Order: sequence, then C-alpha cells, then structure tokens
Amino acid sequence: MMIPERIAALRAKMKENGVDAYLVPTSDFHGSEYVGDYFKCRSYLSGFTGSAGSLVVTADMAGLWTDGRYFLQAEDQLAGTGIDLYKMAEEGVPTIHDFLVDKLTEGQCLGFDGRTLSKAYATALEKDLAKKGAKVNFELDLAGDVWEDRPALSAKPVMLLGVEYAGKSRADKLADVRKVMEEKKADYFVLTSLDDIVWLLNIRGGDVECTPVVLSYVVVMKERVLLFANEQAFGAEVKAALEADGVMILPYNNIYSWIKKISADKTVLLDGGRANYAIVASVPADVKVLDETNPTQLSKAIKNETEVANMYKAHVKDGVAKTRFMYWLKERVKAAKAVGTTLLTDENGVPITEISASDKLEAFRADQENFMGLSFGTIAGFGPHGAIIHYGATEETNVELHTDEFLLVDSGGQYLEGTTDITRTFALGEVDEIRKKHYTLVLRGNLNLTAAKFLHGVRGINLDYVCRQPLWEEGLDYNHGTGHGIGYFLNVHEGPNGFRWKVVPERMDSAVFEAGMITSNEPGLYLPGEYGIRLENLIVCRKGEKTAYGQFMDFDAMTMVPFDLDAVDPKYMSDREICLLNEYHARVHETIAPFLPEEEKAWLKEATRAI
Repeated sequence: MMIPERIAALRAKMKENGVDAYLVPTSDFHGSEYVGDYFKCRSYLSGFTGSAGSLVVTADMAGLWTDGRYFLQAEDQLAGTGIDLYKMAEEGVPTIHDFLVDKLTEGQCLGFDGRTLSKAYATALEKDLAKKGAKVNFELDLAGDVWEDRPALSAKPVMLLGVEYAGKSRADKLADVRKVMEEKKADYFVLTSLDDIVWLLNIRGGDVECTPVVLSYVVVMKERVLLFANEQAFGAEVKAALEADGVMILPYNNIYSWIKKISADKTVLLDGGRANYAIVASVPADVKVLDETNPTQLSKAIKNETEVANMYKAHVKDGVAKTRFMYWLKERVKAAKAVGTTLLTDENGVPITEISASDKLEAFRADQENFMGLSFGTIAGFGPHGAIIHYGATEETNVELHTDEFLLVDSGGQYLEGTTDITRTFALGEVDEIRKKHYTLVLRGNLNLTAAKFLHGVRGINLDYVCRQPLWEEGLDYNHGTGHGIGYFLNVHEGPNGFRWKVVPERMDSAVFEAGMITSNEPGLYLPGEYGIRLENLIVCRKGEKTAYGQFMDFDAMTMVPFDLDAVDPKYMSDREICLLNEYHARVHETIAPFLPEEEKAWLKEATRAI
C-alpha cells in the first residue's frame, strides 16, 4: 500500500472502533528517541522517516508535526501524500495538544496506543479533552492493525558491561536506588526507559539500531529485581551474573498483568514523564503512586571517574578515524584538481558519493579496537543537502561529491570505552568569501562555549547565548539546540543536561551542570538550497577553582579532530579566539599524530598549524 492507501485503511479502522482522531507518535513503549523497526508505525503510515515527529489523523485531515531539524526533509517526504506538515514552534502553528483539544467536540473520541505515550503527556491531554466532553481510548494499536508484514520485536543478544568500563558495580547501583526508595518509603520502583535499565544493570544489547539497549522493563524491590524481557536474548553467563544480584527474568509483556496485581498497601515509585500511560493505568486505583524523576537519570548523566577516563580514550580512537577520513577527503580533492576535474573519485577512479563517503568513514572507525558500531546513522550532506539538519542520504538522494563546496559530516561511534558524536564541515577545495565568513562565525561559537567559565548552578539555558552570539550579531541563527547530553556506550542523546535558549519543558535538558556531565557543543548555520555548516565537539564539565564567590566550573574538549583551516578566515576572529583555536589544534596534533602513518602525520601538522 502507498501512503494515501495506508491512511485510508487507518481511517477505516478508526470508524470501526468509534475513534474520531488517532495519534501516532514516534515512540516505542519506553519513550525512546530512536526506535526499533517494530515500532516505526508513524514512519510506515506517513512515509516521513525522521527520528522525531507525530502523526494525527481525523476523518478529514492528516497532519505530521516535527521540529526544525526536519522541516526540509518532511516537506520532501510528505509531498503527494495528502499529509500536511505542521512546523513545531513556528508562529501560528498549534501544538498537537492544542490542535486535538480544539478539533474534538463533545462525544468524540481520541484513540492512541497507551504504550506509546508518556503518562504525563496522555494524562494532560485526557484531562483537557474531558472538559469538552471528549474521551480517549488508549487500548488501540490501530497502526499495527493496518501494518502489513510488520517486523517482529527485536531480541538481540545481551552482553555484560564490566566494572572496568562501567566504573560501578550493578550491586552498588541497585543499592543507591534502594536507598532512594527507602527515603521515599516506596516498595517498588518501576523503571521503563531502556537506557536507564541497561545502565542500572550494567548490560548492553542491540534492540535499537545504533543504541545498545535491551527491550525490557524493570521493577526494583527491596530484595530482588524483576526484569521483564525476552529470556532468549540472555546467555547462561549473563543470566548467572544477573541472578547473583537478585535479578529474575520474566516475559516482556507480563509487566502489565504484574502491575495490575499490586496490593493496596504498597507504594510505587515511577517517572510519569518516561513511563507510558498504559503502565500507569495498570496500577490499581488504591495503590499509592509517587510520580518523580527516575533516580537513575542524574546518576547516569554524571559520569564517574572511570567513565570519563574511558570516554577520553574513545575520543582518541574516534579522532584517529575521523582525522584519517579528513586526510583522505583532502587527498581526493588534490587528485581531482591534478587532472582538471571537479568530480571526486576514490583510489580506483569510482566517483565518491555521500553514501560511499559515509562508508569510508565507518571503515576507518571499524579499524579501531573495541568499536561496537555507529552511535547513529551518519549524516553526510554535500552542498544543499548540508542545509537539511538531519539529512540521511538514500539511494534516491545520494549525490556525487565535487570540489569547491562544503561537505557536512555528522557521525559517531560506539566503543566499549564510550559513545562519540562529532560534526565537521569540510571545504572540498576553495570556497568563497561568504562561506568562509559563515564557517568562521560557527567556529567562533564552538570555541567560545568550550572556553566558558561559570559558577556552579548555571544551566544550559544560561550558556547557549555564548555559542550563538557571533551568529546573532550578524542576524543569523540555527533552528536546533546547541547541545545535548550523551550516554556512556549508550544513547547518543541523553538528558538532563543540554544547551538551548528556549525553555522546552518536555525536553528536560537544561539541568544544572555537574562535573562529569558530557555534552555536545554544536552550533551551525543552514542556508536552504545552498549549504550547511555544523561544527560539533563533545565537552566534559569539570570543577574549577573555588573562591569566596562559589565553586567555578569549566569545560574541556574531548573530541580531537581538526577544524578545517581551508574554511577559516581569521579576520572575523578576535585574538582570543585565534588563540583558542591554535591551542585546540596543538592538542589535536599532540594527541592524534602518534597513531598516524608518516604521510598523514605530516599532513596533520599542517592541518593544525597556528594561524
């Protein structure tokens, strides 16, 4: 079926079930940002493949809501489907909540799969609809009903993550959680977010592409832990290690029936912002529920000494891979110019495309010890494609690379030593004055944020301006947050730390910065139809000096890859900024050069020269 036929089939199911509007979010049953193939209902129904967005279908309209990262992609993929694009946060565009409350009238019904919406979001929607006399039905997987040949739930093998990587044992992490439970007089802690679960249990899996998580739910009790998952994914060694710490494996879907049997004298601790609506609705009415942030979230975000040390090691490996990729690109540009062509070809004379360049970068990463795969699908956008913030090349969109234009490459790796995420924009030859100016403005923002010094208590919302100032002074901006937290051999996007200037309550990513938090620093500039620029390093928060005014904090760059000096114009930089760039490049050279062949080492010395 094509997209219009799928929407028609969904409307038929809606009519059968007395549903006037149906909501299909991106999420799986765990509030994950990226989801496995089984859960890609919104993508199946709409044709839009971005990682964020929700579909709303009524009898007379279909709309797709997504954020600024995906406006261009969504416009392209929704063309001809009959689905309207709603650009989130744009002036005059209602939120999904407001749209549904305005659209539905007395006696009408909103349908959704309660396992795919958080308790917090669905409850607020249900409450406001009730004021209009409308109701909800959360027990309908209508998208699944119309999905032909839906993939099976993933059950990839589960591995143990040793203390030499995790820095803290499973038993100690559980003890910390139980201490919080005791303080709050909770009998059960229900944990549903996949990254929190695998972090707590020191396991990793592969049930979401590029994200080493395990489809599961966890209930922590005073003496034991119930792990609801597919037992077939657990080998004998993993089972034995879990059992030694009181972890019992039960069938994945049994979580709902188990919760329904909780006795009235018990107290349940859960995070309504992450737990799905169906989970919470399954709790008997007479059971006390403490709806609070997962006690694992902050502990996971504040990397311990072992994790921080390992993350530095991961970034050396990743830096070697991406630096070698940069050298390879520059050599291909030289080769093209030597024969008087603009087309970049590989060593065998085959044209280099966005996809083949991505594959080459992955091959460099695969050469590194303990490489476990990519941390997300590589974004390689040449020229106009670089202006599509989360562009993903397909066989239909894949273009060949030519000289004298930008190539934006946003990529990352998973290693046993940690997760990486780096963006570099490369000048494939000579670029014009305006491109150099724009590149330099973006670079200045990156350098200035890394160099920020601030008092403890500062949040990302306080620091975002430091990064945007060079662009704002020119009347320019970028339509995404400046940075996000990152997991340890885990999710490439992790809260609660982040940088953004707008308050977005549902994102919960502007926490107070603590030593050990690792956050991306990724300003950009995007000119639709022309080119895009993004420069991203990961930076770790550290304690600085303590004075009479309080504890000062600062950042240190973990990412070790040159910025492209072929795209830098120093006349747009202050002396301080030039000094910051030279210091960074000197460190990159010192860190990466020992791992390179002689020819590449000589090139790196020039690529990191002082300006």
